Amino acid sequence: MNTEKTTFLGSAGQELSAHLDLPPGPPRAVALFAHCFSCGKDLKSARRLTSRLTDQGFAVMRFDFTGLGNSDGDFADTNFSSNVADVLAAADWLRQTYAAPSLVIGHSLGGAAALAAAPKIPELTAVATIGAPADPGHIAHLFSCALDEIEEHGQADVVIAGRTFTVKQQFLDDIAGSRLDVALATLEIPVLVMHAPKDTIVSIDNAEQIFSHASYPKSFVALDGADHLMSDPAQAEHAADLLATWADRYVPDHPAASDDVIVAASEGEVVVSERGTGTFAQVIRVANRHALLADEPLGIGDDTGPAPYDLLLAALGACTSMTVRMYADRKKWPLEHVAVRLTHAKVHADDCAACESESGKVDVIERELVLDGPLDIEQRAKLREIADKCPVHRSLRDETVITTALVDQ
Repeated sequence: MNTEKTTFLGSAGQELSAHLDLPPGPPRAVALFAHCFSCGKDLKSARRLTSRLTDQGFAVMRFDFTGLGNSDGDFADTNFSSNVADVLAAADWLRQTYAAPSLVIGHSLGGAAALAAAPKIPELTAVATIGAPADPGHIAHLFSCALDEIEEHGQADVVIAGRTFTVKQQFLDDIAGSRLDVALATLEIPVLVMHAPKDTIVSIDNAEQIFSHASYPKSFVALDGADHLMSDPAQAEHAADLLATWADRYVPDHPAASDDVIVAASEGEVVVSERGTGTFAQVIRVANRHALLADEPLGIGDDTGPAPYDLLLAALGACTSMTVRMYADRKKWPLEHVAVRLTHAKVHADDCAACESESGKVDVIERELVLDGPLDIEQRAKLREIADKCPVHRSLRDETVITTALVDQ
């Protein structure tokens, strides 16, 4: 298993930590995994489960909800609704940078969040839950001894699995108002409900309720001998094997997860390849650590990412901002924030007073530099001058040689 570490912005704008676990070869499909309440993406059973799924050919993204694990944010300010929004944000990150998930898997409260989010992820062809509660309000029993304190003071510290968390009244209000039967009624994709008959945290009757509200095709698997957290590695692997076998019928090979998309990029290299969906969508991989999409606007393409000239402006803007920041810091000037606004257009040469060409069309990039901070007039003028010296700016203005060679795939 090859694991790529990454981050994305969650529901409240905080940076969330994620791992994208990749199989040795081209993935058969892309899955998104949501962990249990107060746990994290690095829970042993979660890692065991996703590892086994990659053995079966799946690419799996697992992440820490806001305020948990290595993700930013305060757990006390989160709730079930924010968890659902985090799942949607994770799906959006996959859609924009790798490939949209066709399968979402949720464990415990993560399973409830997966069911609630599923109707809003159009690319999904299947959803699976493991030990999920039928009612998000079910988890209130984990801190029932603190309910009076929460009601009186608005919050209380509770101990869950040996760790202390702050739970606020807004959390209780949110789970009390969240219902899965509404989401299940609108869910038109296959559902797999997996549950341990002797689960002492979330009883088996929760699985029965989820199953009864789900539409066909739906399946139920009893995880005999397992506990709620699937602490036994063999149980986690068994669950993954059953899940992969079930999903094989409902999850088609993802068109965006083809050989063409998984073209590796070496250090210092950028690789652009067709995404395999739409007309012009491209996947851009930078040094095999970063990925983003490019496309053409609606009417020409599908608008799944910035257009090529947008990326050109982004490169110039990023280089400009970095160069200005580097110079100001070296001079110890009070520059608090830099922003660069850019536009691109092709105009007739005779309409461009600043252009050297006298005929045909020329490219015009207009750049506005926004400098915040108590800078004097001379400092601002110097930073304006430095902006023109950023390396990308100079590459665009100076002679650039581009060579093209045909190579084997």
